[in-house]
Amino acid sequence: MRILILDTYYEDFLAQWYSRNPRIGLLSYGRQWRALQDECFGTADFYSASLNKLGHEAREVVMNCEPLQRQWAAEQGVRLPSSSVIGKIARRFRPTKGNWLYVVLAAQIKSFRPDILYVQDMNWLDSQFLKEVRPLVKSVVGQIACPIAPGVDLGTYDLIISSFPHFVDRFRRAGLASEHVKLAFEPKIRTRLKKQIRYDVVFVGHLSASHQNRLQFLEELASAVGLNVWGPGVESLSPGSPLHRSHHGLAWGLDMYQILHESKIVVNNHIDVAESYANNMRLFEATGVGSMLLTDSKSNLGDLFEVDREVLEYGTATEAIEKICHYLAHDEPRDAIALAGQHRTLRDHTFAQRAAELDNIFRSLIADRSRIKYFAAN
Repeated sequence: MRILILDTYYEDFLAQWYSRNPRIGLLSYGRQWRALQDECFGTADFYSASLNKLGHEAREVVMNCEPLQRQWAAEQGVRLPSSSVIGKIARRFRPTKGNWLYVVLAAQIKSFRPDILYVQDMNWLDSQFLKEVRPLVKSVVGQIACPIAPGVDLGTYDLIISSFPHFVDRFRRAGLASEHVKLAFEPKIRTRLKKQIRYDVVFVGHLSASHQNRLQFLEELASAVGLNVWGPGVESLSPGSPLHRSHHGLAWGLDMYQILHESKIVVNNHIDVAESYANNMRLFEATGVGSMLLTDSKSNLGDLFEVDREVLEYGTATEAIEKICHYLAHDEPRDAIALAGQHRTLRDHTFAQRAAELDNIFRSLIADRSRIKYFAAN
């Protein structure tokens, strides 16, 4: 089965990475793409690599990476429209007909002719674009676990995958085909990390003013336990926020994993869209690198980890502070929880396991659509 995975990366990460590596943009598409994937941002090429091991031909495209997409177009002789001059990494906008990103992406899909077009950023890709490239693919699958942007036509997709159980339920009630696939960790990341303890307690994530509950929680921790924080959005904080003193900048990909690896305790806090469900990458990233995870209590957390043996949970900032203070003072039980959490993630929550789930889902989808076409023709 031919599977083309379409993804986007944070524009700040892309801009920072190309700035740090100015000669990267001069490399061939293949070498440039490989170097970018080796930074392990987001899901990187973890899905495609695992799907390829299962016998598929899977590739990944970073739709909004302007230098990379331009290089592909140059190598393939794709003529770009005259409006294609853009001086910075493409921000989150939906390409429209005639836009150079639209032209390149359409050419990539036409060149690969996938059985499955797997869209990992449904908010970025225009529904009209999908309708126009549909004749080039057998099935269009979307993945989403974030707020759905206005104007996204969910009916464009043959199937929607989400790591949010409540999203899957809502999609199905709306008459949409949907499947639940949890997030994961890539074990090979561990070989890229150097073990040293530099931090007692860390948080890595967005500090958006739209998530006031998270900010209030983090500010209480920062005032009480010397929290170390990385992530975008610090400019939105009030001048008196204690998070200004705790903030160390931005951290993505391998830099983020190294910070988590160097920490005794990693604090996790879900954004509002998660509602009552434990579901974000930090659950598996922190445990996967071998640090103790302290995360907010959710109804399904026990389905992912054994609470109090593999991870710790908190209900309030006060409870989180108490547990942080206790486990910073008791190395042995903290290390035992961290090790148990890592064993659980490596056993049950890897991309290889998720790829096997996707393999079954994709095969069933293609078979179902083939049967529909057969009966329609007869």
